Amino acid sequence: MDDGNAVARVIQDLRGLVAAADPGTRLPSVRELTARHQASPVTVAEAVRQLVAQGLIETRPGKGTFVAALPDERRTPDLSWQTVALGARRPGEDEMQALLALPQPGTIPLSGGYLDTDLQPAAALGAALARAARQPAAWQRGPAEGREDLRAWFAREAGARLRADDMVICPGGQAALSSALRALTAPGDTLLVESPTYLGALAVARAAGLRVVPVPADADGVLPDQLAAAFARTGARLFYCQPLYANPTGATLAAHRRREVADAIRDAGAFLIEDDYARDLAIDGEALRPLAADDSDGHVIYLRSLTKSAAPGLRVAAIGARGPAGARLRSGRLLDDFFVAGPLQQATLEFVTAPAWTRHRRALRTALRARREALLIALRRYLPELAPPTIPRGGLHLWARLPDSTDDVALAAAAATEGIIVFPGRPWYAAEPPAPHLRLTYAAAPPDLMDEAVRRLARAVGRETTRS
Repeated sequence: MDDGNAVARVIQDLRGLVAAADPGTRLPSVRELTARHQASPVTVAEAVRQLVAQGLIETRPGKGTFVAALPDERRTPDLSWQTVALGARRPGEDEMQALLALPQPGTIPLSGGYLDTDLQPAAALGAALARAARQPAAWQRGPAEGREDLRAWFAREAGARLRADDMVICPGGQAALSSALRALTAPGDTLLVESPTYLGALAVARAAGLRVVPVPADADGVLPDQLAAAFARTGARLFYCQPLYANPTGATLAAHRRREVADAIRDAGAFLIEDDYARDLAIDGEALRPLAADDSDGHVIYLRSLTKSAAPGLRVAAIGARGPAGARLRSGRLLDDFFVAGPLQQATLEFVTAPAWTRHRRALRTALRARREALLIALRRYLPELAPPTIPRGGLHLWARLPDSTDDVALAAAAATEGIIVFPGRPWYAAEPPAPHLRLTYAAAPPDLMDEAVRRLARAVGRETTRS
């Protein structure tokens, strides 16, 4: 007898009984159903399990199986009261949801903040996690600030200034940044940011009640004189910066500006949050050392995540600072979520200290170069006006300048109708954008799709240009 057909027959029978009975009505027992359908008890139990999972029936130990109580579908719930109770919606939520939305089947993604599945070291991560999960000690409570050996690895990556005791392990860079802003600021304080800057930083800053003030930046990073002027004008004590392959522009803070930026921070008696999310995403040459490595007096708060360079599921990052600022960071993380899961910490340490990590970074560099070049070739062929004049030496994105009359949000929507996902530039600015842009990600789709992706984008650009 086909077990699948037998299960289906029992399910069909029970569905008919449920449809004809009131909630709470007792249904035939397993023994009765077994005899009625000449099926095994296992078959009947599987049919019951499926209908329980669907909410159609319920089992009561020692009493039997009954028609489940269904919600009253005749009355439409009145949830309008929640509008008053919740108050105003926090700014940035819509943009963050759009940024993290999964692409629909059949579309080509030129947007996203994570590596394409083919670029992720899933096998090595899975093997490391499986080994960690089998060790009972990994499941025990460890230090709230995270494993000392993992904190020591992150500290070494930041340079010689930070130690393991200065670091705290966090469940991803976004959580680390959110905790840092809450720990180091109070609602109403001012946060300086590069313009444009990471959308997630703007969202958490506004959610924390901060006043966000943009500081102009170009292909060589933030402008030091403008940063010093912003500190003097606002009295701010905190500056958020991505000095390496910044998201969304791909800019790197040039070597000749690093000292001037450090001087502006020191003269203002302020902190700099160095978001080093792209440390492992170098394509051309070697990445400049972290700003934290040259910070002698504790002005730099260092944030390093592994999620962008490995896999979305590797939600492991670290943030560190010296002195009272470090103590506040560690206390803030403890209040947020106690600690990061032990098996994940252990698997991460095993992965980044094994040859697999070096091999992954080497392969990733080659793959990102191929994808970046494929996107650039396609842009020069179909949309030469969008090809950026300065090519980022690492990271995941190109920052494409649009003609002045273009509505970047409308263009992104038009591109979606062509089956190509791009992200408008407007949400990445803390204030009014000086010009329209698109952020084009080359890490989310393989090289052989770049030509088709840009052909579709060109069609959308043509439609929007004609309309305007």
